[in-house]
Parts: sequence; C-alpha cells; structure tokens
Amino acid sequence: MRILVLISFIILSLQQVQAQTVDAMQQWFDTSGKSYRELPYQPFAHKALTRKESEKAVELLKNKWLKDAQARYSDVSESKVITLDDLKLKIATRIYGQKPTDGYSLYISMHGGGSAPARVNDQQWANQIRLYTPKEGVYVAPRAPWNDWNMWFKPRLDELFEMLIEYAVSTLGVNPDKVYLLGYSAGGDGVWRMAPRMADRWAAASMMAGHPGEASQVNLRNTPFMIWMGENDHAFNRNKLAVHHGKIMDSLQTADNAGYIHETHIIEGKGHWMERADTAAIAWMAQHRREPYPDKIVWRQEEVTRNSFYWLSLPENQARKHKMMVVAEYDGNTINIEHSDYQNLTFHLNDEMMNLDKPVTVRYNGKKIFKGRVARTVATLSETLAQRGDLRYMFPTKLDVEVPK
Repeated sequence: MRILVLISFIILSLQQVQAQTVDAMQQWFDTSGKSYRELPYQPFAHKALTRKESEKAVELLKNKWLKDAQARYSDVSESKVITLDDLKLKIATRIYGQKPTDGYSLYISMHGGGSAPARVNDQQWANQIRLYTPKEGVYVAPRAPWNDWNMWFKPRLDELFEMLIEYAVSTLGVNPDKVYLLGYSAGGDGVWRMAPRMADRWAAASMMAGHPGEASQVNLRNTPFMIWMGENDHAFNRNKLAVHHGKIMDSLQTADNAGYIHETHIIEGKGHWMERADTAAIAWMAQHRREPYPDKIVWRQEEVTRNSFYWLSLPENQARKHKMMVVAEYDGNTINIEHSDYQNLTFHLNDEMMNLDKPVTVRYNGKKIFKGRVARTVATLSETLAQRGDLRYMFPTKLDVEVPK
C-alpha cells in the first residue's frame, strides 16, 4: 500500500511540475515582452513534458509565432517587397477562390529571362503574373532580385523564399503544407535546383521549359514533381535533357516505389512556348499535400548547402559540402541510417512520428548506436521553430548521434 501511495505521489508531483512549466511559459509571454527565441534561456524550458503538455506548449508557441511574424511582415502587404539585408524580392500577389477550412494554397511562380537588361526581366515578370490561374489559392509571382542567368538559384534565395512563405502563412492564411513551386524558362531552371534543394518545403513542384544544369533529383523522394518541355525546344539541349531526367525519375521510382511521384510531358510539335499546355500542372500539383514527416528521407547537398531537411539536421560544427548525402528512415520507434557522409547527425522527433513515451533506437548498417528515452522540452520546441520558421517543423525533442566511421 505504501508503495502504491508513493508511486501516486511521484506521478502527481511530475504532472504538477509539467503543468507548472506550461503555466510558467504563458506567464513569461504575458509579462516579459520578449521573443519566443529567448525561451531556451529560461530554466523552466528544459523540464521534461508529457505529450499533453507538449501539445499545449505548441499551441502557445504557434500563436506567439503568428503574432510575431505578422508584426515582422506588417508592411509587406502594402510594399509588395520581401527585404533581406540589401536584397529585395518584389512580389505580385493574386488570391483566387474562397479560403478553404484548412487554409489557402500558395503558388510561387518564377519568371523567365536571365542574363539580360532589367527591362527584359521585368517584362518576363509581367508575363508570369498572368500566366497561371489556380482555382483556389494565393498566387505569387516574385521578381528575381538579380538579372543573371542563375537568378533563380543563387545563394540566399532560400532565405527569401522562406521569408515569403512565413509572410503568406502568418498574414494571408496559407497552409504551410500546401506550398507549390513552379517556373517557366529561367524560372524552370530555378525549379530544377530549388525543388530538390528545399524539397522539405514543397507540397509539389513543376518545371516548365528549363535547363537542369548539374542538379540532382534524389531529394525529390517525397516531393511530387512534373517536367514540361516542348518537343522542339532545342536550345541548350533542353528537350533532350528533359527526356533524360524524366527517365532518371522513372528509375528512382522503380527502385523506391513508395516515393518519387512524377510525370513527364514532352509536348509534341511545340518549341520553347508550349501554348499553355503546361497550365495543367496547377490542378495536378493541387492534388498533393506536403508530408512533413516522411518515413524515409534521401538528402543530398546541392551547391548551396543547407543544415536541415525534414526531421534531420546537422550540428553547427558538422562540415557540409556539395554532394554529401544521408539516407535515413524510421519505423515505429526505430530509426535506421542507411547511409551517411556525416559523422554527426541530429534527429528531430515528435509524437506524430513515434511514441516518445517509449525508448527510441537508432541503428547504422544494422548496428545499434543508440537506445533510450528522449525528453520533450519547451526549449527544443522554441529552438526548432526559430531555426526553421515553419510551424510544422516545431519539434519537442532532438537526438544527437555520432555515426561510426
């Protein structure tokens, strides 16, 4: 009897501590006037939470993030400009249809042009604004900040697109799992690169009349992808390369039939201008939603490297270079690392992925390299939200592992 009473007392005490943590978090928000980014410096933020308390903390952080983002982008609806240091991303925005209960879709549509006078790219931008018309959603045609051949895949474009998505989610009511990327000509060049590079951000992507360069498609395992090209679009071998990369997607899907959803459309008798046959891509993309926690991820660094991808990230001190790869999957509470060019990895986990009340096991090449419980904390929730700027990538736990050489 004494043992049962003691156990009941311990459980009650833990529940009170966890409840106090969320209460302390709410009180801190109400009285400090500080950003949620300061939460990791508060002692209460490092106390373990139950799943229920973690869910409450997520809601508090979500509301705080939305208010902060609305304030941060308060001038964008009028100025139509996303500003990052000395870079300015002008945006033309059109909203179509009634807002669904789960939020608007967002279409980011990149114009053609390239290494040309600004007036030429301005005209291409004007064309892109009216080129596609979704039945529902926020259609944004940004004006590239540069007038260069690689204007749609330069460094820092990732940050600008992330800011654009944050603005659309916080201010225009966009669902972060319904964000689509498309582009024509030089904009298509950008899709070839930015779709794989930021694959964890897109629900689907469609490339129109672009050149792939050296881009890889392995990152597109969980991002439905379309290829549109005119049969007679001979410049720079775009037509032949489109066929070739379509076959690469076929091979990837054959080897992994749970991923790499794609379609390739080579439009018979058409050149660089496909006479709007490619507008069918809008309805095709709209069928898909982002899966933020896919059971398997394939991540290859592109020329512009990134430090996170879906539920995986790299510690700050972990070197990352072009073409470095990691392949990992989870099944229940077990994570399997199939391949890693990195020595150190960080897994971000939540209760949608697995049961965090039970131990998590990590294996590399069949060998167990970790087994244990991982704690949910407010600190990790706020850190991941600050790092990713994406409400769906606000994770309550993180697990650092060292991969054997």
